[in-house]
Amino acid sequence: MLKIGAVAFFTTYSMPPAELGLLLEERGFESLWVPEHTHIPLSRQKAYPGGGGLIRAYYDIMDPFLALNAAATATKRLKVGTGIALVPQRDPIVTAKMVSTIDQLSQGRFLFGVGNGWNQEEVENHGTVFADRHKVARERIEAMKTIWAEENPEYHGSFVNFAAMQQWPKPYQRPHPPIIVGGAFPHAARRAIRYGDGWIPRADWLEQDGMGELVGQFRRMATEAGRDPASLPISIFRMPEELDHRRLSRGGSHCGEFSATAGAAMNNSHGSVSRPRADTTTRHRQPFEAPGHSKTRKILVGRASGSLDKRIQ
Repeated sequence: MLKIGAVAFFTTYSMPPAELGLLLEERGFESLWVPEHTHIPLSRQKAYPGGGGLIRAYYDIMDPFLALNAAATATKRLKVGTGIALVPQRDPIVTAKMVSTIDQLSQGRFLFGVGNGWNQEEVENHGTVFADRHKVARERIEAMKTIWAEENPEYHGSFVNFAAMQQWPKPYQRPHPPIIVGGAFPHAARRAIRYGDGWIPRADWLEQDGMGELVGQFRRMATEAGRDPASLPISIFRMPEELDHRRLSRGGSHCGEFSATAGAAMNNSHGSVSRPRADTTTRHRQPFEAPGHSKTRKILVGRASGSLDKRIQ
């Protein structure tokens, strides 16, 4: 089943999220994803994982929840997701309410993409020790799940601690929106299996060892951990522009339902979106179901700099 998503860096000089959301929905896109960076420190110890310098949009990007809510308000079917939200930089009680609110306002169209961050200074400016960020993220996600699921939630951990309280609204999707864990294999894949509802790798990271091989390893890891691989869809970011003959492994074999498509980041103020071919597009309209159910969702999400004016092959 093919699903198409687009990643967008919304800035003061980009296409507005409501306008882009409408264009994507009209053309059969399944989802719109927005990254998060609260700020970019001027000193940096850790290199950018993508290589090279940061594009200007990293400094100028808008808040993802506000941008996604604008897109959700203007659309009816388009799913909206954080791609990704930096959990070690976020208060879990505040974030739990933000997730529940946007999920309610969008009537269950929110996808909670999460990650732990690569920019040490950015993470530590929020009071999180960089070396602790993975443990911090796990506890904050566990705490948010408790808030969403229970009437009088409480959580007591090493990094998150609160006594019994109440918070409403609860999410529209029950028990909560899908938590899709971003990052490279194998560490992020293990985190996705431990507390997530899906995994977000990047296409260029998967290609290094063969996409089909790593996807197979991920599914075997899920099975060994007692998780149903069908409950852990894979959303591949940064797909290349030419995708009709996408090779998913070094041997050239294709992996199950993985079809190929691409989206783009709107880094300019103008642009148009071309319609995907009718024979390769399927809209996903079923509600998200908790792990253990038979239905799955698989999204291939692409990102390319520039405008969305190139035909999707």
